Amino acid sequence: MSYPAFAPVYWRAELDEDPDSVLSADQCVIEGREYFSSGRLEIPVVDAESVFSWDVWVSLSPQNFDRAAKLGESAGREREPPYFGWLSTDLALYSPSTIDLKTHLHTRPVGQRPLVELEPTAHPLAIEQREGITMDRVRRIAEAVLHAGW
Repeated sequence: MSYPAFAPVYWRAELDEDPDSVLSADQCVIEGREYFSSGRLEIPVVDAESVFSWDVWVSLSPQNFDRAAKLGESAGREREPPYFGWLSTDLALYSPSTIDLKTHLHTRPVGQRPLVELEPTAHPLAIEQREGITMDRVRRIAEAVLHAGW
């Protein structure tokens, strides 16, 4: 019921050797000037009592990235206002592209990934997040991911 993206779409293998670039499970910095945080984009499953999720990356301003990092293990961090960002994960199952959809990254309690909320647009992924999907759609996503070799 969840699929991860291991890096922002902009990450390249040669950045592993760049001292100004860092990739962890939660944060990414590219060449000391692009900043990303991982989060969970949740979609309600309307005919089951569960949630489907994509683990995705969101670009953040340097100020918001620093603020989120500073509060990383702080109790009460979930009271922080959401951070604006751009979706930086290509979910190839969706057309048009999911790259650069507007998001709000909501910090949650320590131990939980931030929640990624898409701006309410007509994009198919935003519609799914607002309206939910069925278990049949979850199965179709699983088959597509399996065939794509993600």
